[in-house]
Amino acid sequence: MSNAPHFDIDVPAFWADPYPALAKMRKETPIAFVPQLGSTVFTRRDDIFTQEKRIDVFSSHQPNGLMNVLMGHNMMRKDGDAHMSERQAMFPAVSPRTVRDTWVRQFQAHADRILDELAPQGAADLCKALALPLSAECLKDVTGLTNMRFQDMDAWSQAMIDGIANYTGNKEVEARCHAATAGIDAAIDDMIPVVKKHPNTSILSVLLASGQNMDSIRANIKLAISGGQNEPRDAIAGATWALLTHPEQLALVREGKAKWIDVFEEYARWIAPIQMSPRRVAKPWTYGGIDFEPEDRVFFMFGSANRDEACFAEPDRFDITRDTQKSIAFGAGPHYCAGAFASRAMVADVALPSLFARLKGLRLDENEPVRIGGWAFRGLLNLPVKWDAG
Repeated sequence: MSNAPHFDIDVPAFWADPYPALAKMRKETPIAFVPQLGSTVFTRRDDIFTQEKRIDVFSSHQPNGLMNVLMGHNMMRKDGDAHMSERQAMFPAVSPRTVRDTWVRQFQAHADRILDELAPQGAADLCKALALPLSAECLKDVTGLTNMRFQDMDAWSQAMIDGIANYTGNKEVEARCHAATAGIDAAIDDMIPVVKKHPNTSILSVLLASGQNMDSIRANIKLAISGGQNEPRDAIAGATWALLTHPEQLALVREGKAKWIDVFEEYARWIAPIQMSPRRVAKPWTYGGIDFEPEDRVFFMFGSANRDEACFAEPDRFDITRDTQKSIAFGAGPHYCAGAFASRAMVADVALPSLFARLKGLRLDENEPVRIGGWAFRGLLNLPVKWDAG
């Protein structure tokens, strides 16, 4: 157990809005042990930026961690050469060139089809009607699991996310996660002969071609699903809501004074879809006056880092003109998100420009409040809107 000062949180309140507690921690106890989470948390951006790279101390290798136990040993839970070899094997499926030459076209086709069906309706919950199916359909292509329904892709992703954040040990959450991983394994089994006969640029196809062992392939596809569905889904819905509640920011984009990628980068800073990354202390270490012992658990709080007053002026304000270079929404070290290029393309190149172009007069439905939740993963739970259907 580290000698970090203790900081108590109200877990339901932290789930509803973690930012007040994180701001207090940054100011008073920037490295603190939170008993309710059973972990020492880092809250300041520069501390996280430097220490996340110390893989000899803060290791991603967590043999008994929830992700390993529930999803298999994937590359996110490996360090050094073991991590890099699997990352390089996946790279051809998610490289900037593949995203540009293959995925953007397919992403746009999914967006056009979904918006064709949606546009005449005049009202919808955009989380369910657009963000969820678009992210899932795109991820089906990228993973190679085109035999899945988009509803299953989203549900299984959420079940795994809930499972790996299940630090209170809820048995029902664990059971849903097991059911999800079994469903994904069955989908992989069905698609293996298809992509072997007709190779493509999907993750399943390139990993099979690389000769990676089957257990690792399964674990890495589950990893891609657990992060590749919720982050673009939540960024699409969240960035849309941010623009609708900040019309002066939307005007900047429409007037050509800012770009859609600026919207994406600022939203990912403001409300990072992935708020936290866990680590295991691998050896005795002292940093910031805190002694860390082997097997201590550490949480790097990306969501807090991205609102660090030392790096961002008025960090609680959504401002697409700000410099977001210090944002670590995708991580900072060797585990920088492999799907970042695909995520940016899906949201900034396809989803946002397409939906604002097609849904004329898009506005919030004032009859239903927007709900937001989560501290490990955070996003909108609903987005009720109206537009001019005619």
